[in-house]
Amino acid sequence: MSEFLSIYLGGFAVLLACMTLLWVASVILTNASIVDPFWGSSFVIVGWFYFARTPVGDEIRKNLLVILLTLWGLRLSLYLLWRNWGHGEDFRYQAFRRRYGRHRFWWISFFQTFMLQGTLAWIISSSLLGAQVQGGGLNIFDYLGVGIWIIGIIFEAGSDFQLARFKADPANQGKLLTSGFWRYTRHPNYFGDAACWWGYGLMSIAAGSYIAALGAVVMTILIIRISGVTLLEKSLNRDKPGYGVYATRTSAFIPLPPKK
Repeated sequence: MSEFLSIYLGGFAVLLACMTLLWVASVILTNASIVDPFWGSSFVIVGWFYFARTPVGDEIRKNLLVILLTLWGLRLSLYLLWRNWGHGEDFRYQAFRRRYGRHRFWWISFFQTFMLQGTLAWIISSSLLGAQVQGGGLNIFDYLGVGIWIIGIIFEAGSDFQLARFKADPANQGKLLTSGFWRYTRHPNYFGDAACWWGYGLMSIAAGSYIAALGAVVMTILIIRISGVTLLEKSLNRDKPGYGVYATRTSAFIPLPPKK
């Protein structure tokens, strides 16, 4: 336990250092939105830090975890970077900037945005450390975790691709995407994200780190109740004509056959 806490606190220091540097860049660029594409990469950085600091643990599981994590994190970061490129600061941060004023927002954003995201990433990253800090060969939970991770990355990457292609067609302006992955869940990308993290959580359980697996639970709560599904549903119901009808026949999160 003492070894876990020592490495875990080291990961906290790494994340706060990264977020501080990113915050300095945001002040120079006058764009707090740069924190969003970094979300996935922050887990890649801390995951590799844990990899380097854990001499014990099953080597196959450790290598498998960091490979899956790197694929997930870099794909997410590159996608968000591509999606946001050239669009300026996100409306959420612009609203904060207006609320606090430009003379105060620069330092308020340090705590409200960058340190908050860094702390959340650190709490969630417990599953990444839990899967690496203890030993034991691969078992059924590892295989189950990898299987769920594969389902998750297919849903997350596939739905992001479908949505990007849908929005690129001018004929779809103002319309809803209700086919493909979006036929079975209103938020396939969020479901895929959560599934990937349950994959890491199950690998933590496989290593015997049961409490550390709660990082996957925290990520799921964050996705569903705080920054993901619930928040997006409010704006979609308000701004997208026909969304209410779509919502009555389509599952909100877990993929299910559409209701007739």
